[in-house]
Order: sequence, then structure tokens, then C-alpha cells
Amino acid sequence: MPPLLRYTPSRATATAETASSDVLEAKDVKEPEALVHESDISSLHNGEIVTAEDPDLNPGELSFVEDTSGGMGRHLGVFTCTMLIVGRIIGSAIFSTPSSILNSVGSPGASIMLWVAGFVLSFCGLFIWLELGSMFPRSGGEKVYLEAVYRKPKHLATILFAANAMILGFTASSCIVFASNILVAAGMVATRWAERGIAIGVMFFATFIHGLTPKLGIAIMNVLTVIKIVLLLFVCVAGFVVLGGGTRVKDPHAMLRNAFAGSSHSSFDYATAMFKVLNAYGGWSNVNYVLNNVKDPVRTLMIAGPLGLGICSVMMILANVAYFAAASKEEIDNTGLTVASLFFGNVFGAQAQIALTIFVALRLFSFAAYVELAKEGIPLPFGNKFWASNWPTGKSPLPGLIVHLIPSVIIILGPPPTVAYPFILDVDGYPGQIINLFVVVGLFWLRYTKPNVTRPFKVWWPFALFFLAASVFLIVAPFLRPPGGIGDTPPLPYYLYCLVGLAVLAFGVLYWAAWKIVPGWFGYEFVPRKERLSDGTVVALFSLKKIE
Repeated sequence: MPPLLRYTPSRATATAETASSDVLEAKDVKEPEALVHESDISSLHNGEIVTAEDPDLNPGELSFVEDTSGGMGRHLGVFTCTMLIVGRIIGSAIFSTPSSILNSVGSPGASIMLWVAGFVLSFCGLFIWLELGSMFPRSGGEKVYLEAVYRKPKHLATILFAANAMILGFTASSCIVFASNILVAAGMVATRWAERGIAIGVMFFATFIHGLTPKLGIAIMNVLTVIKIVLLLFVCVAGFVVLGGGTRVKDPHAMLRNAFAGSSHSSFDYATAMFKVLNAYGGWSNVNYVLNNVKDPVRTLMIAGPLGLGICSVMMILANVAYFAAASKEEIDNTGLTVASLFFGNVFGAQAQIALTIFVALRLFSFAAYVELAKEGIPLPFGNKFWASNWPTGKSPLPGLIVHLIPSVIIILGPPPTVAYPFILDVDGYPGQIINLFVVVGLFWLRYTKPNVTRPFKVWWPFALFFLAASVFLIVAPFLRPPGGIGDTPPLPYYLYCLVGLAVLAFGVLYWAAWKIVPGWFGYEFVPRKERLSDGTVVALFSLKKIE
């Protein structure tokens, strides 16, 4: 695999489309000039390498210039992007899911092996996303890559991604964990409505902080991220102290002497546990969703991605060792969503638990995918211009955050919190793996059909092949019957989360058919046009017209 910094962006002019205040009209297209030397580290303010070389690869309805217009512009640097990844990864999961994963696979040795496997798999995925992100340095992540590859039937890939992102775009899991930890630290009974009320309050607070005061939201994110790094680092260091016998824990090696005793032999158990591990590592692609706002996007992506994921991976594996050193298997199994609180309580006492709970669940929401979907003209309630806009500040897309808020509130109010949390992780991970499978297949397809297109970074193909094989396993294994036919979210059927995930994608297919096929039965079709909003954002809109 080539060194990361060897591949830096080359400058090429792009297809430029200027616009009046309302309807955009295409102007003269300028052919790309010769690419400068690859050591010239330049920002892609004026064009995009791939679509300048091969306009057929332009994803979606908008050109690069149109897609990157509006908002706050390119203001995110390497530090903020690294914090964006670290803050997303070090969320609630590492402080809570180790207990659920241990319960699934049965032993600390098998659990730690899964965390190491998740680390390897996440880095393979990161390198794939680095190649695609450097080819298409625009916001949207998987949405952009699917659109660039799966062009027929037109808009089907966009709709499928939209269904998954908007229906399963939960931040509920972090808020549920935050509420659970707060109640435990306060010594209160964690009733359903107490947890739900706190979780919903956190959701609304974070949504409107980022939607109304974006600079304050970014500042808060950076501060909280630094604190969470320090907190997790403290857990890792404390774990070594525990293993050395320097704390109140009587036998820190009890769980590690025979680390693989009691390990599960069920593929289902490992697959569902891996979904939770990958959810914990989830966030390594966070910068890909906001590349429109990133300074020198290709270079920044190549630095922030490996740096952010590397920092988190090492600390998360060490944190699991620390948890297993400080508690027995029975304690961890019974602790529910508060395994980090159990660690602090066992090692430092009850007062230390209170300090932990303040920072566990807060993190920056990834709202760019919702905005990009609205900009592409996917029909949404109240009209696309509203959801794609940066209303009301002109700087941050509050409507996109509201789209994120709605499904999270629904899932918080639905099942009991103790069942909701693991079910959310499972159901969110399953269709995500299907999308990842199509993304990596798309990477191989682009390598085959467009071998000469400039790629500022190329993933070593065995990494991509390993990621592909793992995705196939994670899609198939959950349908294998677990021992006793009981999954990790009883009394729900073990296969329910797979069916829900598939149903979400099936809904996307039906939505696409209702939009693209059904109008034709009555002699109508949706015709695209482009408009520029007052904040500079360009959106594609579709109007229903009679077929002539």
C-alpha cells in the first residue's frame, strides 16, 4: 500500500456551472488542464480531480462547484477533523457495550479478540473510504460513492441510502446510555420514563446547540472530545495500575487467567457482537460526510482518518482489558449499560462514578448526509429547499439536524431502554453492512472500468478483499440459529433486527418506485431543475410534468 502522504491532490479545472439567483443554467465547459506535480499539496477549491477528467463519474444531479457552495465554506482543519473522528468514536459505546459483547461471546479472551478484529476491519474500511473520498472530495460519504457507481436505475442507490440514513439515523443509543449513567450516579431508580425524559432532553439540547450556534457547537465538541480522550486514557492507565495490584481490587487477574473459558461456539453470537464492536469503532468515516467544509480536503482526510482511528483503537482495546481486570464476569454481565461506572466504582469508589457520567454520551452529530440527500432532490415532506437549507442562521443546517432528531426520539419512546440499546446497535449495523458491501464492490468496479482515473490514494486490494469477505459474513451469519434460539435482545426474536434492516431497504425500493415508476403509469414524469437558495446552497428539485 502506498504511503499516505505520497498521494496529494493535483489541481485540475472542473466543469463550472454559474447561476442566477434562482434557476442555474449550464455555461461553457472548460477542459481540464495538465495536472501539476503530485507533490504540490493543493486545495480543491476550483475543481474535483475525477469529474474533471471523466464527467461521467459525477455523482448525483449537482456538479462539484454546485455541491460545495453555501454554508460556512471550507473551515475545518486537520485538528478539528481528527477531533470529529475521535469524538464520534469515543462516544457512549466504549463505556457501555463491553458488557453486552462479553455476554454474547462468553469470555474476555473472545471479547478482546473481537475488538482487535474490529480494529483491523475498521482500518481496512478506512483505507477504502480514503480512496473513494480522495476521488470524490465532497460531502455525503457512502451516498456519493454509491451514486458514482450504481447509476442505473437512476436514483435507486440514492433512495436506498436515504431510507437507511433517515429511518435508522439514531443518536438515541448515546442518549440512553447517558441517561442510564446519570441515574446510577445520582442513586436514583432508572425507571423507563426517567431514562426516556433525560435522553430526549439531551437530544434536543445537542440538536439546537449545533443548529443555532454552529461555532459554539464545534467548540463544545472539541472540548468534550479532549476530555473524553483524557478520560479514556485515564481508564487505560488505571487498568495497568489495577493489573499491577496497586488498587483496591483484590484479584485483578481473575478473568484473565483462563481468558477463553466459556467462549461461545455460535456464529450468530460473534456476528451480533461484531455489529456492536463496529458500532463502537463507527466514526472513522465521519470526515467523509463533511468534506465540503474541510480545508484541503484530500490531504486533511488522509491525515485525520488514520490518526483519529489509530488513537481510538489502541485506547479502546486497553480499556477493555482494564474493565476485565477490575470486575468479575458476573458483575459485568449484571451491570447493563454502565460498565465504565462499574470500573470507576470498583477501583476508585462511588464518588468517582459521578464525574464519569457527565461526558459519556455527548458527541457531534453527523448531519451532512441528510443535507446532501435533500440537495439531490429526493422528495421529502415540507419540500427539499427547507431540509437542504442552512436555516435559520445561514451557517448550520438545523433542518438536517431535525431530520436526525425525529427517528431518535421515536426509538427512545418505543421499546424499554434496556432492550432498545442493543437492538438499536444490531438493527443499525445490519443494513449498514449491506451498504458497505455495495461500496467495496463499487470500488472494485471502478478499478476495473476506470483504471486510469487519478486516485490520490489507492487501498491495497487484499485489504479491500478482506473487508468484502467480512461484510458477507456479517450479512449471512445473523440468520444462523443461535443456541437455544435466543438472541441478545430477548424476548425479541433473534432474527428480528435483520428483518427490520431488510425492511428499511425494501421501503427504499418501494419509495423509489412510487417516485420514478408510478407517475409514468398516469402519463407524468418528474423533471429536474436547479435552484440556488438565499444562503448560496444549490439544490436539485423535481417538478411533476405531463409526458409529451
